[in-house]
Amino acid sequence: MKKMIIVIAIASLTGLILLGAACSSGSKPTAENPVPGKVIKSGPIGDKLMVTLSNDTGKLKSGEQEIMLTFTDTSGKAIDVGMVSAAALNFRMPAMGSMSQMNNAATFTSTSVPGVYKGKVNIEMAGEWQAQISFEGSAGSGKTVIPVSAQ
Repeated sequence: MKKMIIVIAIASLTGLILLGAACSSGSKPTAENPVPGKVIKSGPIGDKLMVTLSNDTGKLKSGEQEIMLTFTDTSGKAIDVGMVSAAALNFRMPAMGSMSQMNNAATFTSTSVPGVYKGKVNIEMAGEWQAQISFEGSAGSGKTVIPVSAQ
């Protein structure tokens, strides 16, 4: 009877661990799969590079949130573009009527995969934003603007 209880307990614990792994939010970046989580938007930047903005849900929302910025070459391999500073990603909403222009800059840290950066941003309100992305470093320099919607 004790053996049966131990086997059931081990099987239950293993099942919970596997379920937790399957339900964990987002994916971790690897060299083979550098874009973590779900893609919000991506576009060309610099000389033959792509940039991808992603998070756990694939949706930008109003309020504070974590986001990922990934730079890849045309084959999808992550490319280290150097240090990413607060100026590397700015969410801009143009002025409308009596409302003045809004700018929400993201702050980033590097991850274990070169070319993949983890950031935080506080989007002031839902609506249409322009993700202004730039870099300058070992891979050259580049700028792009990608329209995104925050919910």
